Amino acid sequence: MAIPKNGFNYILPFLFGLWHFMNISQVVFGQNRITSLPGYEGPLPSVLETGYIGVEKEELQLFYYFVESENNPKEDPILLWLPGGPHCSGMSALLYEIGPFQLEEKEYNGTLPRLLPRQYSWSKIVNILFVDLPVGSGYSYATTTRANYSGDLKIAENVNEFLRKWMLKHTQYVSNPLYVGGDSYSGFTLPPSVHRMVNDNEEGMQPILNLKGYLLGNPATDRSIDGNTQVAFAHGMGLISDEFFESIKTSCNGVYHNIDPNNHKCKSNVLQFTRKESYKLSLYWMNDNRVQEALHAYKGTPIKWIRCHDGKYHYRYEVESSVKYHVKLSAKGFRSLIYSGDHDIIVPFIGTQTWIRSLNYTIHDEWRKWIVDSQIAGYTRTYSNKMTFATVKGAGHTAPEYKPKECAAMFKRWIAGDAL
Repeated sequence: MAIPKNGFNYILPFLFGLWHFMNISQVVFGQNRITSLPGYEGPLPSVLETGYIGVEKEELQLFYYFVESENNPKEDPILLWLPGGPHCSGMSALLYEIGPFQLEEKEYNGTLPRLLPRQYSWSKIVNILFVDLPVGSGYSYATTTRANYSGDLKIAENVNEFLRKWMLKHTQYVSNPLYVGGDSYSGFTLPPSVHRMVNDNEEGMQPILNLKGYLLGNPATDRSIDGNTQVAFAHGMGLISDEFFESIKTSCNGVYHNIDPNNHKCKSNVLQFTRKESYKLSLYWMNDNRVQEALHAYKGTPIKWIRCHDGKYHYRYEVESSVKYHVKLSAKGFRSLIYSGDHDIIVPFIGTQTWIRSLNYTIHDEWRKWIVDSQIAGYTRTYSNKMTFATVKGAGHTAPEYKPKECAAMFKRWIAGDAL
């Protein structure tokens, strides 16, 4: 392959990657089992394993975090959790949503943030495999320029290759029931990823994945539907005034997705929906040298760990709607759980209900409340295609951050095949 004009920029990461391979290949190809971490008192609730799996001819090195089940890891299901973003680290879900430990919520004082056990961790009943994907997310990195390019459909290719290679290194889990989960932007990448897994299974690609179903929380699914329901949701929740609602509805003609760039009034109104987050404690903890050493992260990572990148990498937003993938997976008989925090303005549940209704599936179990500890935890409905939809009362984006007990109960019931 010819070296481009900026050949130095191309060769340097290749040479550095080669040096990394020669010196610490046990990190790239080995598995590192971790029983303790800086900031956590005593042994971890369950075994944590980290490592790298190379895909795209080893040019893309994907970092993973594998958490063994606290129950029966040899037989419990494996949950592959895909991050959102699309440039968020798998550690975000581990620390803030469903992992076995969490950061202590207190103001940063200059010392290493403390880790605490999570009472409602999903790893109490399943093995969870978190991954930093796509390239540039978390500790994952590329050794060539061309591997720095990714997109919605490229993720599907990478996930499939990653998981099969991971299984080859962990053959003891090949027969375990496999589920794929994620939230937020993974609503665009998870369905095509699962569809790719199914197709490759049918073509005999080894090892065969024992796929049973998938779940999505607060999932972005259809860019038009999701984008056009935010304003109505905010007004219905009393988050914006009647006057502002009428102003934005009139200026945008009721369409808030793919706005006309010349419609400055509409653009100005929509900007008021910008949402900023602050997860600073994870930055301090994940960028501490002691933590990175304990996690066996690649020390030559060209950038510091960031929970979610803001589009600095080459990424193609290819999936306008993932509804067609849900249809294909349902036709093959896979179970699915779609849940939404009913206070989520990023991906409002009314948009999620809209695309689910568009499937025209027969309702199996009518709209009803579901209960946790004698309290209404949300509302749910099941369909003949083995799809369950549930709202999580009082939860935002993403639901387990706001309602960990309720979401853990929901997941436990669904994974066991029980009604919510």
